[in-house]
Amino acid sequence: MLTLDRAGGDLEVDVTDVAAVPRAVAEAAERLGGLDTVINNAGIGAQGTVEDNDDDEWRHVFDVNVVGMVRVARAALPFLREAGGGAIVNTCSVAATAGLPSRALYSASKGAVLSLTLAMAADHVREGIRVNCVAPGTADTPWIGRLLDAAEEPEAERAALNARQPMGRLVSATEVAEAIVHLATSTGTTGTVLHVDGGVQGLRLRPLREGH
Repeated sequence: MLTLDRAGGDLEVDVTDVAAVPRAVAEAAERLGGLDTVINNAGIGAQGTVEDNDDDEWRHVFDVNVVGMVRVARAALPFLREAGGGAIVNTCSVAATAGLPSRALYSASKGAVLSLTLAMAADHVREGIRVNCVAPGTADTPWIGRLLDAAEEPEAERAALNARQPMGRLVSATEVAEAIVHLATSTGTTGTVLHVDGGVQGLRLRPLREGH
């Protein structure tokens, strides 16, 4: 789905549809009177090692998570240029830079998003178009909720996910959104990865001792 502000409503588009994406972006620009900010947030997950996902699933996840962002950005760039510049924020993941078990396909796609973000930032900085990405840790979203509900021991699995993040809890969708707003409006920032991961990327805490 392509989401506009409250004046524009919503437009639904499949980011893997090569013909539909440019039409949807053009309609969004028409409704809003132009574009100066693009948030690439469409994405899907995948679980397993390299042995667990077949070639079709690899192609599908990359088509959504990586090439989908390319299609949206490619369609939006002319409108950003018309606006005299603007911002693109891509949704990456801590999985791009931290080795997580049973996330081979998902991690590879998010690693591609990170590299894509840096390359785009270099390509378009002289046009006044900033490109950054936000890298959430495990976020408390409906998708995570469904995964936990399907686990053999949902409460134990949630506790393990909480413990994996040094802050001791999952990050919220609101916290990720706040980081996206910052990257979209921080006019001196481009080619930046902003981690919203409860400390996963940068912190290495000692295990808690009993009674402390």
